[in-house]
Amino acid sequence: MSEPSSVSVVILAAGLGTRMRSRLPKVLHRAGGACLLDHVIEAAKGVAEPGHIVAVIGHQADRVRAEVAHHGIQFALQTEQKGTGHALRICAGNPALATDRVVVVCGDSPLLRAATLQNLIRLHEESGCAATLLTTFLDNPHGYGRILRDEAGHVAAIVEEKAATEEQKKIHEINSGMYCFKSAALWKHLPALTPNPASGEIYLTDIIEAFRGDGQATSACVVDEPGEVLGINSRVELAAMDTIFRQRKARELMISGVTIEKPETVAIDMQVTVGQDTVIEPGARILGATVIGAECHIGAGAVLKNVTAGDGVEILPYCVLEDSTLEAHAHVGPFAKLRMNAVVEQDAQVGNFVELKNTRLGAGAKAMHLAYLGDATVGPKTNIGAGTITCNYDGVKKHRTSIGEESFIGSNSTLVAPVEIGKGAFIAAGSVITDAVPEDALALGRARQVLKERWAKQRREKSGK
Repeated sequence: MSEPSSVSVVILAAGLGTRMRSRLPKVLHRAGGACLLDHVIEAAKGVAEPGHIVAVIGHQADRVRAEVAHHGIQFALQTEQKGTGHALRICAGNPALATDRVVVVCGDSPLLRAATLQNLIRLHEESGCAATLLTTFLDNPHGYGRILRDEAGHVAAIVEEKAATEEQKKIHEINSGMYCFKSAALWKHLPALTPNPASGEIYLTDIIEAFRGDGQATSACVVDEPGEVLGINSRVELAAMDTIFRQRKARELMISGVTIEKPETVAIDMQVTVGQDTVIEPGARILGATVIGAECHIGAGAVLKNVTAGDGVEILPYCVLEDSTLEAHAHVGPFAKLRMNAVVEQDAQVGNFVELKNTRLGAGAKAMHLAYLGDATVGPKTNIGAGTITCNYDGVKKHRTSIGEESFIGSNSTLVAPVEIGKGAFIAAGSVITDAVPEDALALGRARQVLKERWAKQRREKSGK
């Protein structure tokens, strides 16, 4: 195959997708942890450099652009959706498409593989044709344009369902709407396409007839797996596609040495990586750019998104972790919540109903029960008692709490930030701490107990109860 720079790709992604019944553009609906357009762009990057990939966008263009801009691709704006031929016309003269060949793909076909596009280009070059279509065979081709071939096996025409004769409707080979063109032929004949009288749209399929009239042949590249080239048109199809991605990912991980209990219940995004001998229990959701090391244990119902976990980490059931890091042999849960760049260092432990937000828990430190640590730094081997909270918000600004190593924070302590607790300090249970505590000091911040003997009995006698 030629060098990638000799190929450019146009992705048709301008439509709303009315059958999705959604305000969200169809190409931004998600399957396997990424939007449909993300998947297609990844396939396109297998045959063209990002600077030679152009997504034609229209409906909610700014939103679509923002979602996929990180790929480094180019965009063309189709302000009015007047058909696939019109979408290509607005790309004419785009420097990103100044290549020998132009591949056209659909933005709603997330199973499309780079290998399939590579094969399409290879067959196109071997055939010498002006265009090569991606086609497939369907048991039930109803609703799709049928491929008509001539005696030489070349594509003679594409006939749409509404225009097909009864005999033509019996044809099972259908057009996927994806092509590889000789650039010169495409840009030469594209301006001559006319709007369809019934719809007013310009159809790219009409270019096949234009090529034939100019004496140029069109060939086909048949895809064995139809699902690879079919688009998503409903929420039902979207759910089925998501299931396919999840099954693929689970299988990939299990083959690589990961144990997944009841894999049909687990949702793992495509970009997630998991080390050998890690165990994932039923109902877990592992999302985004999560990286899990070897010999970890992910409990039932746990939700991890953009989490980095080192080797030997244990996450017990029903924890929710996002944008956080767990170093080797850290222990979290059950029912713990970590968010906003929380860091649990090596061998540290976070117990049940403990929340960490933008907090670093030092190596070997413990916060085992019913605590909230927000905007805090906790030193190594420090113990955080049950019910401890850092009061990090004064109603206007967030403030940090710093707790030195090997400190002891008694149960139900309230640390009012900004405040610093020195190394080795003790905070008595039930204290409200507003001032700095020096190293090795004991701080008490609670009222003295008052005892009134027989008060309860007298109250009962007085009330008659």
